[in-house]
Amino acid sequence: MPAARPEVAIGLVLAMLAAAPATAADAALHALITGDEGRGWEAVGRLNLGGDSFCTGALIAPDLVLTAAHCLYVLETGALIDARQIEFLAGWRNGGAVAFRAARRTIVHPDYRFDGSDKLARITADIALIELDRPIRLPAVQPFATAAGPRRGESVGVVSYAQGRAEAPSLQDVCTVLQRDAGVAMLSCEADFGASGAPVFALRGGVLRIISVVSAVAEADARKVSLAAPVDAVDGLRATLAAGRGSADLPGVNVAGSGGAKFVRP
Repeated sequence: MPAARPEVAIGLVLAMLAAAPATAADAALHALITGDEGRGWEAVGRLNLGGDSFCTGALIAPDLVLTAAHCLYVLETGALIDARQIEFLAGWRNGGAVAFRAARRTIVHPDYRFDGSDKLARITADIALIELDRPIRLPAVQPFATAAGPRRGESVGVVSYAQGRAEAPSLQDVCTVLQRDAGVAMLSCEADFGASGAPVFALRGGVLRIISVVSAVAEADARKVSLAAPVDAVDGLRATLAAGRGSADLPGVNVAGSGGAKFVRP
């Protein structure tokens, strides 16, 4: 998630923890430092936001990046960041990217409210798409499919960039869906600032699919957890972009050049 901005819903976490099942030990977080270690994960990249903050995003089409909605807002004003201030670095590792693209448009879940007081509702709708200025069509960069979920007790994995590990992605290939409530999933997966928008993967039908994105981190009863938003609304967001609807037609759609918001994270 953006540096220095935690999103913690302690009441929700405590309620979900009470009903969480026992789980096997999670895999350790593993930095994907070399090209061999990062092979197959090149479609996950770092999102640079306004020049002074970052999140994680993943390609779900050659020109579409999935991330968390709250990443795309200016903290001080609640305005959407100008799409021209967003960059996607696919497979970013040690100062280089497999592909670099600027953003053309962004769209957030229609029910997402950046300043909403209902934390559960905010996390449930905390997804967004970024349309790139040019598709990424490289054999090494294969977009991921999405699927409904996650399911309680399901084993999942997360690839993310975060504070202290911003220069290479890290993989946690075995963690668990502890609970799900009103669409929000509580995961045993590790997360930190910068990890917002990180794809949560599950193996479905022999194919790795993104089933949610990291929205928040929290700690309760000395147990670190992350909260993830479902991606069920992705098809609707894609259809809106495909229809060519712009910011004049739908709040939450940001066409490059339509604003001048500056994204600042202290």
